[in-house]
Amino acid sequence: MKIVAIDRLLASSALGLVLMLATQPGHAQSLEEQLNTAAPLAAPIAPPSLKDLAPQAAETPTQAASTPTPVATPAPAAPEAAKADTAKAAPAVANPTANAAVTDKLREMVTGKALDRIVSRKAEHLGVEAFYKARDYAPLWVNDGAVTDRAKAAMSTLNKADEVGLDAADYPTPDFAAAKTADELADAELKLTSAVLTYARQAQVGRIHFSRVAADIEFSQTAPDPASVLDNLAKASNAAAALEDYNPPHPQFKALRAKLADLRAGKPVVDTKTEDAKPAPAVQIASGPILRPGMKDKRVADLRKRLDVPGDKDNTLYDAAVQEAVKTFQTTADLDTDGNVGPSTLRALNGTKPETKSINRASNDPIDTIIVNMERWRWLARDLGNPHVIVNVPDYRLALWNNGKVYWSTKIVAGKPGSHATPMISAEMKFITVNPTWNVPPSIIEKEYLPALQEDPQALDRIGLKVEQAADGTVRIYQPPGAANALGRIRFNFPNKFLVYQHDTPDKNLFKHEKRAYSHGCMRVENPLMYGEKLLSLALPDQKYTAAKLESMFGGSEININFPNHLWVHLTYQTAFVDDEGKLQFREDVYGRDQRMIAILKGSDRKVADIAIARPPNTSSKPVRVPVGSFGGGSYSSGPNFFEALFGGFGRPEPRPSRDVGGPRYGRDGRVVVR
Repeated sequence: MKIVAIDRLLASSALGLVLMLATQPGHAQSLEEQLNTAAPLAAPIAPPSLKDLAPQAAETPTQAASTPTPVATPAPAAPEAAKADTAKAAPAVANPTANAAVTDKLREMVTGKALDRIVSRKAEHLGVEAFYKARDYAPLWVNDGAVTDRAKAAMSTLNKADEVGLDAADYPTPDFAAAKTADELADAELKLTSAVLTYARQAQVGRIHFSRVAADIEFSQTAPDPASVLDNLAKASNAAAALEDYNPPHPQFKALRAKLADLRAGKPVVDTKTEDAKPAPAVQIASGPILRPGMKDKRVADLRKRLDVPGDKDNTLYDAAVQEAVKTFQTTADLDTDGNVGPSTLRALNGTKPETKSINRASNDPIDTIIVNMERWRWLARDLGNPHVIVNVPDYRLALWNNGKVYWSTKIVAGKPGSHATPMISAEMKFITVNPTWNVPPSIIEKEYLPALQEDPQALDRIGLKVEQAADGTVRIYQPPGAANALGRIRFNFPNKFLVYQHDTPDKNLFKHEKRAYSHGCMRVENPLMYGEKLLSLALPDQKYTAAKLESMFGGSEININFPNHLWVHLTYQTAFVDDEGKLQFREDVYGRDQRMIAILKGSDRKVADIAIARPPNTSSKPVRVPVGSFGGGSYSSGPNFFEALFGGFGRPEPRPSRDVGGPRYGRDGRVVVR
């Protein structure tokens, strides 16, 4: 009977507890939930045996009063047993009291002045305020008084920042294990938030703002929105990957990252482009005199087989088909495309190792060189466009990319070091001009042509330049279209503040040089007609433009071919890159930009290097003005009024032969080598 009574008493106690909970305000649980959470009903309680009850009957009154009976003990004992049973099956429930304390402290810090001590940048300060306010100041990185897996993942990415060319020391992570109080946890929370925001910003736009490197660098950059960064990490299933995604997505950046890891691991790298890793071709071309079009030589048959020229492979005549195949090979092998098989072309055809390129890095440490090149990739847009053009100035090459691959490539001549350096920009190519007029840039008029005219009033006449003066005194010097035009027969236009573009040139001999920094900033293209054909095959595929068709348009009048969809052109400075064969390449730091950036990263300005600095406005495009009337009838006059107005009275000097005056070089045929 005692056993039955105890069993009934336990059941009635549990039911009473459920009914009591159901009537309490603030408990919105269903009856089923209440039953499941009610401690006495969590697990059936077996009736006690007589053996179990016997000792209790023998207790003294004092003992009975001080020792709980089985009726009173199930309520507190059962929850502990349930916790032990389910500890491995389900995560621990957050401690509302602990989270509430951290939340209260975060509200106090974020809305007060304490945040200024941790987050100094205004944009990030506002972003932190907005993010935490939107979540009612609930913590992102801590829960139940402990660091979360999300926080551990984010800190792992910060601690490995060196792998992506950053410095882990710039993103210090707090010691959550040492944080015991709500104040300490809230402080650690905001410190991690600050480190994460700094990483995301610098991973996306760089540790060095381009304005601190040179005045001729201009990119449109947008730092990630701080509140969006935090919201992204709060929603991400993999916080480490989400944070790392703020680094550049470009394959070239990722290739440099892999080489950086190899260098740090002590693996050997290849410094220059070599062909020694390629197997020798099956067909070798014997040495001998230079093979030229029109020649008959038994080696031509081997050449046909080596280059897989269509037709009779045993034909020994060096005809047009062979010449075109040789030119194509020379282009891909970075050789002079003369269509002849000379010593250099013969070595390349036979797979012989060519002479290595010289290396002149700003630092003896190739790791530094790779890091600053990775930094410059952060300045570029994440989406480069498809198709797009990339110019690599230190490599003196231009590449047209389509669908993630190099579609075509050619040599270029780039700007001279100093004030004529080719700038770093991204701009949209909008049209091609056949038979371009060369409008001399104001900077060249002011710095070179007016001083040249002072010494030799006939200088412009001899090189075919014309001078006009507007009513406001603005001077225009230009060269009409023609074979001797400094821009050649075709120009590729992508309007930009530095007034540079890509164009043909009558001075082809410069492409034979390995170092080709000779222009005033524009890029001279070795194979402009083929470049035009390749561009138009993507921009206007239905028009069927070819190099021959473009050449047929040569004449005395400008012809513009407009692109229906503009094509992005990116002028870059890659002194370290990975080539198509997976080899790490280095090039000369021709403009000293590596040197400047390495000095910034290792100097006292490092902490503020990502803050832009003001640069004087670019005045290279500011029109040159002289007193009105200096040019009679709107055209050039070599009379004394022009020179007296510009330079004061003096006698006109005798005309001089071809000369080099302060920059432009004049040939015997009167042509000038410019831009």
